[in-house]
Amino acid sequence: MMRGSTGETGTDGGQTMRLAARLAIGVAALALAGGIAAKLWQVPIAMRMLTRVAAERVGRDVTAGLPDGLHVILCGTGSPLPDPTRAEPCNVVIAGRQIYVVDAGDGGPRKLAQMGLPFGRINGVLLTHFHSDHIDGLGPLMLLRWTGAGATSPLPIHGPPGVEQVVAGFNAAYKIDNGYRTAHHGPVITPAAGAGGTALPFAMADAPVVVVQQDGLTITAFPVNHRPVSPAVGYRFEYKGRSVVLSGDTAASPSLDAAARGADLLVHEALQPKMVAILTDALAAKGQANTAQITRDIIDYHSTPEMAADAASRAGVTELVLSHLVPPLPFAYAYPAFLGDAAQHFSGPITVGEDGMMFSLPTGSKSIERKKLL
Repeated sequence: MMRGSTGETGTDGGQTMRLAARLAIGVAALALAGGIAAKLWQVPIAMRMLTRVAAERVGRDVTAGLPDGLHVILCGTGSPLPDPTRAEPCNVVIAGRQIYVVDAGDGGPRKLAQMGLPFGRINGVLLTHFHSDHIDGLGPLMLLRWTGAGATSPLPIHGPPGVEQVVAGFNAAYKIDNGYRTAHHGPVITPAAGAGGTALPFAMADAPVVVVQQDGLTITAFPVNHRPVSPAVGYRFEYKGRSVVLSGDTAASPSLDAAARGADLLVHEALQPKMVAILTDALAAKGQANTAQITRDIIDYHSTPEMAADAASRAGVTELVLSHLVPPLPFAYAYPAFLGDAAQHFSGPITVGEDGMMFSLPTGSKSIERKKLL
């Protein structure tokens, strides 16, 4: 009886094992079939997706349909410190049909391409100073502007004395590549005369200087305190009753307060020392003494959010946007800690800048509208 019971149990066990094996084979067969089906469908699905994205994005012009006025696009709100969400300093100011890029940090031109800026229509670049994070993207910017519309003259690049050396260096670095492109695409698509940039230095003294005055737009450069970096400037844009000021890199500067007087929008750099101190301590603990010293040094020639708010309050601007953010802020959750007590120093709106933000100041109005382009 026990043997019979054992035999019956063994039979049931064998059946269970056979069923399990069949099930496993079935699952494997389904998985194989699913994998084959996925591969069969993967290519056409991917091609359809690419076709759709291309139809929606290729040739997009972010300036199309913009009302007459000033429009500020943030194409780089970060710093040399790695930030997965931010390019190095880069801004675009649109005045009517005119387009100017203010600083061209690494990654900025790529962000502009994502947003659909018509590179071929860029009127010029304005550099605030010559720190690497403000000029690293000049090469790609010159290339995209040249090839974007078959430009027949180099990109005008305005800046304080020293801009000649910077532009000459980029022209020399890209000279061989420019020759390749003309040889490959032909002189109609890439005319040799349109490659690179042309330096347009302006004399910098203690007083502001008008850099551009055209079609109702006035761009004025003014000195700022970024010592030992000198010269260093900010820019004020005025167009049909609207005004925007970009600080460049600066510690507290009476010249900035004066230049920003009554502006609608102030885009000001900002560094939060308490957060930088955490980064410095971590670097020191890991034996990164050189980099730790650099993060200590940078505090004295930048502005805290509170200092930027003080400048906005003294100048009587309508709205403050913080950019060139130090340290990296990949999550909006950290914004309140970054801002510190800034809201107690300025009663107007304060925005922590993000790549892809656009602020629109239409003529005949006092409104400041915003949207995200990325």
